[in-house]
Amino acid sequence: MVQSAQHRANADAMHPILTPRSKAARPIWFVTRATFAKVVARLDKRTRAFVKASGFEPSAGRHLILPSANGVGGALFALDAAADGNPFLPGLLPGVLPAGTWRFANAPHDARLAALAFALGAYRFARYRKHKDRAVRLAVPDGVDAADLTRIADGVTLARDLINTPANDMGPADLEAAARALAKRHGAKVRAIVGDNLLKENFPLIHAVGRAAGGSRAPRLIELRWGKATDPKITLVGKGVCFDTGGLDLKPENAMLLMKKDMGGAATVLALAHMIMDRKLKVALRVLIPAVENSVAGDAFRPLDVYPSRKGLNVEIGNTDAEGRLILADALALACEEKPDLLVDMGTLTGAARVALGPELPPFYTDNEPLAAELAQSAAAENDPLWRLPLWKRYDSMLDSKTADLNNVATGGMAGSIVCALFLKRFVSDPARWLHFDIYGWTPSARPGRPEGGECQAARAVYALLSKQYG
Repeated sequence: MVQSAQHRANADAMHPILTPRSKAARPIWFVTRATFAKVVARLDKRTRAFVKASGFEPSAGRHLILPSANGVGGALFALDAAADGNPFLPGLLPGVLPAGTWRFANAPHDARLAALAFALGAYRFARYRKHKDRAVRLAVPDGVDAADLTRIADGVTLARDLINTPANDMGPADLEAAARALAKRHGAKVRAIVGDNLLKENFPLIHAVGRAAGGSRAPRLIELRWGKATDPKITLVGKGVCFDTGGLDLKPENAMLLMKKDMGGAATVLALAHMIMDRKLKVALRVLIPAVENSVAGDAFRPLDVYPSRKGLNVEIGNTDAEGRLILADALALACEEKPDLLVDMGTLTGAARVALGPELPPFYTDNEPLAAELAQSAAAENDPLWRLPLWKRYDSMLDSKTADLNNVATGGMAGSIVCALFLKRFVSDPARWLHFDIYGWTPSARPGRPEGGECQAARAVYALLSKQYG
């Protein structure tokens, strides 16, 4: 079991799967079909004979444990033949290697991403079920920044832990507690506007969506601030729907099953905030999380209700299951009042994005061409896949309402993710400084470096982008 980031006592400690560089660690030899013979030729005579007798085929993802006179002597691990293959394949290693400390004996395609995949692949959600520590460790490869590797892995672990936690233990108040714990770790400040105070401070859409939960699960707007006010302003906004029934437009059972993950945007911006603060980037960081539970009750908001927004636009409710964009709208309007240099929002918003691109490839939106190009480069370099979709202006009329300034859903069923982005754009005063992500926040079946369950998407790519600009 790898220790959860939110339970780590020492903020400066190396990630528990990592150890300092050590030549005494057992070697992992990376091979491809092209390099297999050359690598094996470097092994001693007995080991070469063992490899030959085993019939090992260097197909991507396969491994072979090598013997020694004292037991385990090392391992072979096969990578994709092409350098542009999956750099996270070494994320399989924590699950197949025997206990002990290991090292990269030769270079994989990307040693940093391989080591990160190793750390991320060791993750287990252990809040309710204990997992035995397999005691597999990795000596940090030469040239790899252990501190940066740790902060990234800790951020991803934080997001995964939050998303994986069921809604009975991860309501709006629990999400606020997680933000406060992160703030305490980094010396940041947090305030929250809760319940009917949302109306007093002009956040009517957040209140409308979350009011039916009430009581201890009352809606709130969580705000975290860190850094010098004179530094460039970076504002992160994360959708914090802690459980989504769909409201009165109730979701069917199969669609509601995973709705504990509907606060994945909030979890992801907290992960990104950790990376930024731990790196001490020269920015004035602001995190805004509208945290609600979209519940069914007598005072739940209804289809065809009309509500004002913080920006002054009146919104007709075409569907209560399109609640995420409503709470983000009020938060984005607040964010824009400070005119940030960069505004980023993330949310688990539309099934349309999954239909278009699947669970592994979240879309992002921006009208800023240089920013889009830089983000795409960072996403590729970090193996944090993203794909740009257009803010197609001709679809803007799909949000028209005969009763209000706009509807929260399209009049037809097409282009759902784009229409959601266009809805949010109505609440952004300077779209040229805005990035919007429609993430999934979940890995449906385990992949290298990505165990099944909650996933932190897009944060590593944005962190790399910000590190280049403000590091």
